[in-house]
Order: sequence, then structure tokens, then C-alpha cells
Amino acid sequence: MKELGKIQHGFFDESILQNCGYKRGEVSTGPGFGVDVAVIDLPNGLAMAVASDPLSLIPSLGLEESAWLSVYLMANDIATTGHSPMYAQFVLNLPAHFSAADFKTYWNHIHTFCKRLKIAITGGHTGFIEGQNSTIAGGGTLTTIALKEHILVSKSAKASNVILVTKQCAISSSAILAMSFPETIKNKLGKEVLDKGCELFYKTSSVDDAIIAVGKETKLSEVTAMHDVTEGGVLGAIYEIAIASGNGAHIYNDYLPIGETQKQICSLFSIDPRYSIGAGSMIITVEKGIENNVIKRLQEQGIECVVVGELTEKKKGIKLIDKNGEVDMPYSGIDPYWAAFFNAYKKGWK
Repeated sequence: MKELGKIQHGFFDESILQNCGYKRGEVSTGPGFGVDVAVIDLPNGLAMAVASDPLSLIPSLGLEESAWLSVYLMANDIATTGHSPMYAQFVLNLPAHFSAADFKTYWNHIHTFCKRLKIAITGGHTGFIEGQNSTIAGGGTLTTIALKEHILVSKSAKASNVILVTKQCAISSSAILAMSFPETIKNKLGKEVLDKGCELFYKTSSVDDAIIAVGKETKLSEVTAMHDVTEGGVLGAIYEIAIASGNGAHIYNDYLPIGETQKQICSLFSIDPRYSIGAGSMIITVEKGIENNVIKRLQEQGIECVVVGELTEKKKGIKLIDKNGEVDMPYSGIDPYWAAFFNAYKKGWK
């Protein structure tokens, strides 16, 4: 419980998953490890997908950037269904010293980003709290409604599916570190790396990745499941979708897309980019033999996408494969970003 970041898989299963209130039959997808959304059945073949996440308020990034993370990281979760979010509820627990002017700026950016995604803000709660000094400013919930048969969930991935990854590893962690410690990165790695690291920030949305991947005319015929990359990075996300769907996986280490900018920034902060927060990337599972259809759709819209492995039968385990052979893929559930960020802060890095 003392580790920073999300709680561990075992603790979640033991302490939360067994205690989730009253069981209602219309909840067709409830909480689970590696599950992005809940799905609640509605009349007439419809269903509602729901996802929640913390809201960000990070002074070192700025108010606009914090609002971006608050909206788009939740939107990434909903997008794994193959649909864009429609409605939002926000609970804001703000620091007592947060000025009215700053609040208006922050909220106007949240409004702008929601409007851009065609999300209606339907309510919530806003308050100021003494002693609130966290970079977490509360929480939000997004929902969308669609035909149930057209809602993708991570548990639907199947053995023999090909695993695709969009963009690259460690996008968000590299971007936030670059923006939080610009002087250090400029001095140690150079201005070009700093500039490219900062440019990664607005690539942290994977909404377009998901919507383009499913295609307007091909919903559910090619893509079987999606899972957005958050804490634990690309490898952690593949592990999660394998567990959620009851499968194993073969992952080819040399195929994992890691940009040069991320390599340099992650090396400076002693982070393995394969396991670090990677919002902006999407894990997509596709029926074998037609993966190039999905890759082509994405590439035509300027979104990188590569094959990194395939799902297997559960008994084969989750394996990481390189030129030296295969090993059980290490998975701790602890994202190295958190310790790296706070260690740099304690060292006085600027």
C-alpha cells in the first residue's frame, strides 16, 4: 500500500473486487484487472459505458496542460470501446490557495477540450480544501451510449489475435518529465531533445487511434478489443489485456516502438520506457490475417502502428521474446515514473 501509483493486482482482487456493493444483472461488464470501462445494459439493445479517472492539477506543467490531461486521459478509456465519450461529471477538490482567476482559466480549458470532443458536462462538485497540495485535483467520470453489440471491452480479446501498438512507448512520462525539468534535460541532453520531449505532450490522446482503428464500416469485424496505455507502460498494458481476456501472450521485444527522444529522457531518469506511463498509445487486438487493414487505416491518418506480438492460450503464459529466447515477462505493477519524478524533485533538478 506504500507504493506510489495504482494499487497492486493482488490487493485489488482481495480487497476491492470482492466488495463492490449490490450485484445488478444489467451490469454486463463490471470492475476487473485490465478493464477500462464498465458496461451497463439499457433497453432496446443499447448499453452505457462508464470510466473514471483522477483529475490533474500540476503547476510545473501549467493550467492548460493539466486540463488536457484531466479530459483526455479519461477520454482514452472510453475510446477503447470504439466510441467517443458523450457526457462528463467532474468532482474538483482544489487547493485553498488556488485563485479564482486560475480556476476560471483551468475550467475554461476543460470546457474547451470537452467541447472539442463533443462531451456535454452534466454536473459534479467543486470545492476548495485546506491542506490540498496534491497534483490530483479530484476525479471525473465519462460515459457514452451505443448499441451493446458495438461496444468493445478488453475481455473480448481472443487467443491467436495479433497485438498492435500505436505510436511509441513512454509518450506521456517522457513529455511530463521534459516539461517539469526543462533546465536539467537541456543541460544534459540538449535543446533538441528537450523540444521534442515537450512536443510529445499533445500526442497523449489515443481517442483518434481507437476510432480510426475500428473504422466506420468495419466495427467489430477486425478489432476484437482495445486497452489504452497508462501506468505500467506498453508492456504493462499488454499484460493487463491478456489477464482481462483470460489469455497468454507472446511479445517480441525488438518490435516494441521506442522513439529516440524517449530513450534518452528515460535513460536520464533511470526508467525503462517499456514499463513507463504511456498515455497516447493504444493496444489493439485484431483477428490474425487482417491486421494490415487496421494498420493501413491508422497510417493513412498519420498514426504509427506496428505488430508487437500475439495472444496465446492462457497455459502458454505471458512471454517476452528476443534474440536470446523467451522468458516470463516481468510484471510488478509499479510504474518507475513516480519514483523517478520525485527523486529528481528531491535532487533539486529544474
